[in-house]
Amino acid sequence: MGEPAAGALAAILKALADPLRVRMLSAISTDSRGEACVCDLEALADVSQPTISHHLKVMRDAGVLESERRGTWVYYRITPSLRPAVTMLLDSFAPTAVDADQPTDTRLADVDAELTRIAADMHDNHPALDPQLVVHVVRESYAGLARRTTVSRPLVPLTEKFARQRLDDLSRDTTTDAPHVLFVCVANAGRSQLAAALLTERSGGRVIARSAGSAPAGRVQPRVRALIEEIDPTSDPFPKPLTDDAVRAADVVITMGCGDVCPVIPGVRYEDWPVGDPALASPAGIEAIRDDIAARVETLLTTLGKRPS
Repeated sequence: MGEPAAGALAAILKALADPLRVRMLSAISTDSRGEACVCDLEALADVSQPTISHHLKVMRDAGVLESERRGTWVYYRITPSLRPAVTMLLDSFAPTAVDADQPTDTRLADVDAELTRIAADMHDNHPALDPQLVVHVVRESYAGLARRTTVSRPLVPLTEKFARQRLDDLSRDTTTDAPHVLFVCVANAGRSQLAAALLTERSGGRVIARSAGSAPAGRVQPRVRALIEEIDPTSDPFPKPLTDDAVRAADVVITMGCGDVCPVIPGVRYEDWPVGDPALASPAGIEAIRDDIAARVETLLTTLGKRPS
């Protein structure tokens, strides 16, 4: 590497040499819109908007980010020419990163080895899939969950559940398997989780229900989790990022307030359910939202021809 190239690279790495900046860059990288504003990034740390803006400016001045003002807010996106490098950087280091907020006894000494073991076990269950594809899905699943900076649960067990679901979708036989329905909202912490639980219950397992978020939260809303546990006490819902394979595996994709974030796949049926957001509702309001979703689920089952007899 020549001196000019080394100098340019050093300037970029210096601009990223701050934990909050790395977290901000990760949040921007995983945002379904491909961009974020100060208002989106405030939740990452207990700092002021000017501090967030300062860190964004440092990365913009280094050429890592581009910005565009729209009304009150300035939106930031990764510079297109650097996006592959930034994505590779974040993906490469995510599997070996340790969340300092986790108790010591929950840390894994070698996350990379654990992910390799999970991939090997999963390939045994999906022998028709390319081994490298299985490894990629497992590692990508971990990276996608790790980027959600508010996740407080151990990531490896969640990765195993998420990756298994994704591999099941990739292996799906559309000619014989049960219909798949994917519910998508922004945080995958409320209505989409509740809709998936209700569909699973009301269909008697004759329909596979998935859920995902365009910008997943760290956990399912406590009041929604309580409702889901009433439906299925054994369930353990957690927010998941939206992936192309989930959309491709679906027969029906139902959006719930997430906007145009889903890739349009030929042959997939799309619906939009304008239901309320539990995060903004009172306890009585959440129950009303549940009842609204339940009624829509019944109609969906009728159209799918999968209402239990």
